[in-house]
Amino acid sequence: MGHKFSVFGIFRMILGYFVFAAGIVLTIHANIGLAPWDVFHQGLANLLGITIGQASILAGAFIVTVDFFAGERIGWGTLGNMLFIGLFIDFLMLNQLIPEQQVFWAGVLQVMAGLFVIGIGTFLYMSVGLGSGPRDGLMVALVKKTNRPVLLIRGTVESLALLLGWILGGTVGLGTLIMAVLVGPMVQLAFRVVGFDVKAVRHSFIDEDLKMLRQRVKSS
Repeated sequence: MGHKFSVFGIFRMILGYFVFAAGIVLTIHANIGLAPWDVFHQGLANLLGITIGQASILAGAFIVTVDFFAGERIGWGTLGNMLFIGLFIDFLMLNQLIPEQQVFWAGVLQVMAGLFVIGIGTFLYMSVGLGSGPRDGLMVALVKKTNRPVLLIRGTVESLALLLGWILGGTVGLGTLIMAVLVGPMVQLAFRVVGFDVKAVRHSFIDEDLKMLRQRVKSS
């Protein structure tokens, strides 16, 4: 388990979740349309009478279950991502800590800022090496199962989330298109600014940590 479970590592990971959630709320409060997954979260929230954060947690829990049965390894950070980002989204939205835009161009600028902030948040929690988010795991699992390109799988999954969310009453607008097109480049820009190489991160997973813990117990 090692240094990844240091106080600094845990603090950095949770800070990353908070920053990531702030980026999401920036895009939501831009009021020009939601990102594909957030369209689904909002639609699910409308259907069940819950908050967007709670819908995010519920969807994340379902996806983690699918990842597990699809053979994807789960990290402690995956579970943290599932829980804390939703909690932080609700905290920021319910306390109105991020402004809502009423002017279209201000909304566009806020979306761009939100996507960059999402990139910084991703760097903070992913660089700790305790696993990626549930939705990333789902895409990896589907790529392995179907042997199709990541771009095709990601586009298909997000399109289905968008369509289902729209059917459930989620908000779709020009911002939805902007985010679908620019989320990759903006997150990559954030990674370049902080000098983060995703490929250099070696993640540890829950099964590894439990095995190591059992070995330590046996040897003690």
